[in-house]
Amino acid sequence: MKMKTIEITETPSLAATFFRALGTGGKRPGPVKALPKVELALPRVVLDAQHMARYAELCGFQATQGVPLIYPQLLTFPLVSAYVSSPECPWPAMGTVHLANSITQHQALRAGDEVRVELGAGDLFAHDKGQVFTLKLRVLRGDVLVWSATQSLLRVGVKQTSGPPYVSQIASDLPMSLQAEFSAGANLGRRYGALSGDRNPIHLSAVTARLFGFKRAIAHGMWTNARALSCLLPSEPLDQASLAVEFKTPLFLPGRATLWSARSSRGALFEVRDAKGQRPHLRGQLSY
Repeated sequence: MKMKTIEITETPSLAATFFRALGTGGKRPGPVKALPKVELALPRVVLDAQHMARYAELCGFQATQGVPLIYPQLLTFPLVSAYVSSPECPWPAMGTVHLANSITQHQALRAGDEVRVELGAGDLFAHDKGQVFTLKLRVLRGDVLVWSATQSLLRVGVKQTSGPPYVSQIASDLPMSLQAEFSAGANLGRRYGALSGDRNPIHLSAVTARLFGFKRAIAHGMWTNARALSCLLPSEPLDQASLAVEFKTPLFLPGRATLWSARSSRGALFEVRDAKGQRPHLRGQLSY
């Protein structure tokens, strides 16, 4: 099957994105053996220093850390949103869960860099709660790959799943100690949504979150991940690094969380847990 390439030159409005996602609700595919071959691209994105500064402030990063390892994930959001709302994605956009994420930084990025952002359909995995599918994300500076990621999404309730069993790639048997505590305010979902473009109703308010079965709004998993990394990354910019994270339970807003880790000179195994340090919101592994 020939690869289909779609270049996106204009980011759609919030309303357009929301109604496009709602319009996918009628999808009821039978067994899906492979994802259609498609590539989406933002041909020209400039890393904006002011936007990165607002992101750093909200997530706890310091200016001396440079462009955070996790920041380019924000650049991919318009492509992810476009893909899950497109005919090429077999399942509805609403109700799809961000299960896990892995990132590799091949070269450091800087404010003012002009890059190309790409998304490709990935692989299928069977999960005890439904179907996992992956998206391959890439950031190129010129012809050089500087950042890549795999985003794993779970479509809950799919009965006829395809692919090998989904298996955790993160070790969890090392003893961890408490590293930090942090709070997440009631308006965090709206603030992070405005920065990232991810204005999913489950993050915005208790009223909108209840429409989707949550008792209160929940923090974006990528904010929780970033907040942990702001405590774990070195104080100077990194040339190369890798990160794997799995999302476990929601962090309700407003709320408090604790960061636990087993650290080494070249990285950390870590968890963000509830205020009592008992229930994990996410588990991750950082290497640099």
